[in-house]
Amino acid sequence: MKRMIYLMLLAALPAFAQVTVNEAWVRGTVASQKATGAFMTLTSVKDSRLVGASSPAAGVVEVHEMKMVNDMMSMRQIDGLALPAGQVVKLAPGGYHLMLMQLTQPLADGAKVPLTLEFEDANKVRSKVAVDAVVKALNSAHQH
Repeated sequence: MKRMIYLMLLAALPAFAQVTVNEAWVRGTVASQKATGAFMTLTSVKDSRLVGASSPAAGVVEVHEMKMVNDMMSMRQIDGLALPAGQVVKLAPGGYHLMLMQLTQPLADGAKVPLTLEFEDANKVRSKVAVDAVVKALNSAHQH
């Protein structure tokens, strides 16, 4: 029995640390604001996708895409973001990002927002990565 548990744990190890998260930050908010964006860089060891996220700071977290459509900037939820093996994928203002909605409180400059990111590999195996994103003041997007 112990050997079986040990083998199961070894089999689960490759699911850990398949995606590296760097430079995670969240745009700060004002008192009545109920939504904001989270940004970061993601690098996956193997082909996978960012398929979801959650945070105790928000009732809802969605993966979003911003792009120009008919000369107008459009933002929409997407069901996943491809992470090609070995390539850096940026979540940045004006592009892909996480949308934190139904915020539980204002997010002040310097605070940390816990995020749990969910990934799915080519075999449909899901894994999660927890990260603390630093809140940056509203005008930080231009300086980042």
